[in-house]
Amino acid sequence: MRIAVMQPYLFPYLGYFQLLNAVDVFVLLDDVNYIKKGWINRNRLLLNGQEFLFTVPLTGSSQHKLIKDLHVAPDDRAKRKLLATVEQAYRAAPHHQAAIALLSDILHAAETRIAHLVRESLGRIGAYVGYTADIRFSSDIPKDASLTGQARILAICHQLGAREYVNPAAGADLYNAADFARGDVKLRFLQPQLNPYPQFGPTFVAGLSVLDLLMHCAPSVAFEHMQRVVVH
Repeated sequence: MRIAVMQPYLFPYLGYFQLLNAVDVFVLLDDVNYIKKGWINRNRLLLNGQEFLFTVPLTGSSQHKLIKDLHVAPDDRAKRKLLATVEQAYRAAPHHQAAIALLSDILHAAETRIAHLVRESLGRIGAYVGYTADIRFSSDIPKDASLTGQARILAICHQLGAREYVNPAAGADLYNAADFARGDVKLRFLQPQLNPYPQFGPTFVAGLSVLDLLMHCAPSVAFEHMQRVVVH
């Protein structure tokens, strides 16, 4: 079995989906502290040709709280504002109607916990483009709560019976292949493939929220981008 472990990001960039599609089980690391100015509840779009940072507000967000304990703020105005902003930014995109409907469905889902909303969104996006995924929460996996970093990841691997662990290549310095080998787990790294797709301007802007991809590309084409997996 091959697994990956990532913090739950809402509407993340393409590389997150490539990692999701590269593994058998995708674990959302929800029993660690929330990081302000991270990517859990915010990401980037293109608005009038410029990068625009959007945020989904949380209730009582604090770096002293675990991600699993945080809820999306019950503020319909914020959701309407985000939908209006995305509509303004992408009304000329070829697939904006279907993508806006998908975004609206996710934002108005009954689940309010941010980690669970992320899992809901990953599932709904999968249903839209054509992938299926086994997504689990780290908080549901038995392990020593005092473990951190690499030791925590190895504990998750052992609990799930994983023989391979895949991490984004950007985090290669966080892990030691020899330590994983001693734990009978092969450490591998995914190199994101952020290939250009049609956007509004002549210069492609990589690394935006998956919403940008879904606005510009048909579901089957978006899925092709998500399947361009390079694991070393």
